[in-house]
Amino acid sequence: MTQTIPSKSLENKFIVLGVSGGIAAYKAVEVCRRLGDLGAHVAVATTQAALRFVGAATWRALSAEHIHHSFWDDPHPIPHTRLGQKADLVLVCPATARVIAAYAAGLSDDILIATLLATQAPVIVCPAMHTEMWEHPALQANIATLQARGVKIVPPGVGQLAGQDSGVGRLAEPDEIVRAALEVVASSNSLKGKKVLVTAGGTREPIDAVRFIGNRSSGKQGYALAEEALARGAEVALVATNPRELSQGINLCLVETAQELEAEVSKRAGASDIVIMAAAVADYKPVSALPTKHKKENGAPTMALEPTPDILLALGASKKDGQLLVGFAAESGDLAQNAQRKLVSKNLDMIVANDILQPTAGFDSDTNEVLIFTKAGEQQKTPIASKREIASVIFNSLEKLF
Repeated sequence: MTQTIPSKSLENKFIVLGVSGGIAAYKAVEVCRRLGDLGAHVAVATTQAALRFVGAATWRALSAEHIHHSFWDDPHPIPHTRLGQKADLVLVCPATARVIAAYAAGLSDDILIATLLATQAPVIVCPAMHTEMWEHPALQANIATLQARGVKIVPPGVGQLAGQDSGVGRLAEPDEIVRAALEVVASSNSLKGKKVLVTAGGTREPIDAVRFIGNRSSGKQGYALAEEALARGAEVALVATNPRELSQGINLCLVETAQELEAEVSKRAGASDIVIMAAAVADYKPVSALPTKHKKENGAPTMALEPTPDILLALGASKKDGQLLVGFAAESGDLAQNAQRKLVSKNLDMIVANDILQPTAGFDSDTNEVLIFTKAGEQQKTPIASKREIASVIFNSLEKLF
């Protein structure tokens, strides 16, 4: 069933439409018109090559202001920063392999790439190219890099390409692109005024001065959740066990042990509207750790272990009214059963479960595939996707619970 798009649903939104040099630029003309019909102020920024496919006169007729295609003859003295700062969304349609590579590498060699680097607004990239280019490992690596940074990719479809070729690489249709723009703009402030606390990574419980009990968690999913919460307008705190690339605006606290994690989470949980415990907390720790390195010639050490604090159980027991608590279940069997049992026993509002034995969903993978269960009885299974995309699905489900 086709959904009706509300009239003027992008009223007062400033959208930068970036157009790069490919034959699919003709479809961007229709995208520009539809965005304008929905009330958006559309500013077009093109590469020089793009103007060989669709001329400046066309863009001037359809967009809300002067076309931006050069640093040197633009009416604004610093056009890329103006566009980047004013934008509610930057939509690149079509995106060629060159533009994707330059954006991923941070090579600011034209006004379009400079605008992408100068914005903190959400970005949508719509690739279009021949099949061989789309499938090249370098291109796919660049796409993965952008996805990890929170860029939404509208994947190309299958169909006729330039010349007599056909296959995957055809620019998505205008309906799909506009729908993606509506979804991103709608979610960009959906958590404004909310405080979100996320934990990430695997704790390390020291055995001696150099060794520890730990696990293979990389923290990638937790970091992706923090980034997604920030993109939706939330005030975000992240308590993590390992440093990774992180956007400005997220309050990061690094810890190592379960006890340290518990202390930092306890400080912040009461004031948080959403608490997401994505960290993989060690279940046991040595009763005592050696202050120096244990030498091999002294023989194999013996260790007495004791349980670490059950942080999630404590959070569930003290959860305030209106607060949403999310747990994770990394399992190697009976995924649904174990997750649902944990959902109830820890008094959670949602649990996200994944199979750690799957190479595309286990620890340290760039992708994930999860089962989501809510206290309200809803359940959802995601396909394999980037961890940032999984984070988006998780927050979409969470927002339904408010």
